Amino acid sequence: MTTRLVVRGVGKRFVRWRSELLRVLAWFGIPFKPTEEHWVLRDINFSVRSGESVGIVGQNGAGKSTLLKLITGTSRPTVGSISQVGSVSAILELGMGFNPDLTGRQNVFHAAGLMGHSQQAIAEVMDDIEAFAEIGDYFDAPVRTYSSGMQMRVAFSVATAFQPDLLIVDEALSVGDAYFVHKCFDRIRAYREAGTSLLFVSHDPGAVQALCDRAILIDGGRVVLDSDPKQVIDYYNALIARKEKGEIAVEEGADRQSKVESGTQEAVIDEIHLLDADGRPTEYIEAGRPVTLRARASIRAPLERLVFGYMLRDRLGQVIFGTNTYHTEQVLEGLDAGQVVVFDAKFLANLGPGTYSVSVALTDAQDHLGRNYQWKDTALVFSVANVDHPYFIGCNWMAPTITASATSH
Repeated sequence: MTTRLVVRGVGKRFVRWRSELLRVLAWFGIPFKPTEEHWVLRDINFSVRSGESVGIVGQNGAGKSTLLKLITGTSRPTVGSISQVGSVSAILELGMGFNPDLTGRQNVFHAAGLMGHSQQAIAEVMDDIEAFAEIGDYFDAPVRTYSSGMQMRVAFSVATAFQPDLLIVDEALSVGDAYFVHKCFDRIRAYREAGTSLLFVSHDPGAVQALCDRAILIDGGRVVLDSDPKQVIDYYNALIARKEKGEIAVEEGADRQSKVESGTQEAVIDEIHLLDADGRPTEYIEAGRPVTLRARASIRAPLERLVFGYMLRDRLGQVIFGTNTYHTEQVLEGLDAGQVVVFDAKFLANLGPGTYSVSVALTDAQDHLGRNYQWKDTALVFSVANVDHPYFIGCNWMAPTITASATSH
């Protein structure tokens, strides 16, 4: 299998000089020490194979956009090397450098020309680009009259008009409306099936897990984790939740699945079970039957507030449902060390056949951005079977009522 992209030992440093003269003299090898230097990226190593889809995940300022600029050649690495095989198409920022005084059509010729396509080839696909963008008469209006969503429509249409060997997508899709984003994802999936490699940067964990074969977590300019998307997203969530006293632990479960945990441990869930309708612990559930998620929490330090939350995910890590006692207005207050709290969440398992996992959290607010006592991914795994419902597909049993009537002409 062809390797489309190889990044080896890449680092990017930005420096500030006391004067432009010192900067120029440094270009000629004269050893002057800069006033300030900052390494945005250090020792980045990874590769992307033909047809592989890789997500890049990280908080703002982690170095993701800088890395993509190095890969596309709009910036050069300070150290290390980047090699590519085949054609590359990238959407790194809104508008792709469109000239605001030119029309959408004129900008298509300009942008696609910079990508290496001939004017004749661009003209041959112009109708397809216009049709995919779906901006009507605005296609022949100046880009300065476009909304951000319209710019994204044209930018994506141009970048994907010719199937590339490697497609790079930054956060540009975040400004699109739901309908067009679905169109974009459909085209990306079609290109993937046809052999195009994808490098995808997004803060949307669902999109990363749906589109990517693996993901890379960048934090502080370094690769923290290169693994399957679910594990990377779990670790990313733990990084966000980590506080000064919090730690992150990765445990290898008996099922060989990595389980990420973080928090201050001032309150911890030491027991968690799924109970059937008779109150018995179970790992196997019939679709549509009542179940209870029971979590036993030990309080290790005085707490002003305590919020319990849980989240169900399918086997791919996609979130099926989640809530917490903040949103249900059941926040506990004034807890003392040594107390034990039992949470029971009762619901109907209206789920499709398959395996699911439960993630749990103890915090002091509506999310883990407050004080995170404990965040535990894959705390429990269970299976759902369809025993007495008509056959259906998907992750949710929605109990339909279908009527059908036929009339004569």
